[in-house]
Amino acid sequence: MPILARTLSPLLLIATLTACAAPSSQGVRDISAPIPGCCRFAQTDSRQQAIVRTAVNLVGAKTIESNGRRIAYDCAGVTRAIYLAHGIDLYEGAAGTGPANGVRLIYNHVRAHGRLHRGPVVQAGDLVFFDNTWDYNGDGRFNDPLTHVGIVETVETDGTLVFISRVAGAIERYRMNLAQPHVHRTAGGRVLNDYMRRKHWTDGEQTLYLTGELFAAFGTRVVG
Repeated sequence: MPILARTLSPLLLIATLTACAAPSSQGVRDISAPIPGCCRFAQTDSRQQAIVRTAVNLVGAKTIESNGRRIAYDCAGVTRAIYLAHGIDLYEGAAGTGPANGVRLIYNHVRAHGRLHRGPVVQAGDLVFFDNTWDYNGDGRFNDPLTHVGIVETVETDGTLVFISRVAGAIERYRMNLAQPHVHRTAGGRVLNDYMRRKHWTDGEQTLYLTGELFAAFGTRVVG
């Protein structure tokens, strides 16, 4: 694998691969129905805008290290590293939350230091959480909450939200439209919801795959 030589202060990109998930100890939410009026974009302050710029500069990267220390190259590790570049550790306070992987640690941190919500107003720099993006517990059932996280970049004029996250092989932009969660692409070819869960031969008929179908919550971290 070629080494990416792109440098972001204080982020320098190097390499490692791990999975992205959280334990399935939390109840599964009903997130497949449309959310009326979502999403509308709100103005952000300079610190939130700086967090988004760092995320944007990582788009396309396949490796990551923060302050000379290797960060797990999964969705939670990448999200944490972006916030760490601005003095915020999204794992802070995790010692008292019980067993958890990265997504759940970030979710619990935002619950303690910000606000968890489901729109309809979102801000650049907000976190976006997903359920059931893969079969974390390996039981073949659709019962795996909090398995993915990303960072909101913007909301387009039709309400389609653009977020940045590590999915599959690199850090990329993905789209989600909560007013039309079951539509991947319009008749005109515009992507409303990207695929977030890979299809598997063991999947049941009711398995969901699109970002809008797997959405769990937004999280606004107080950065002031």
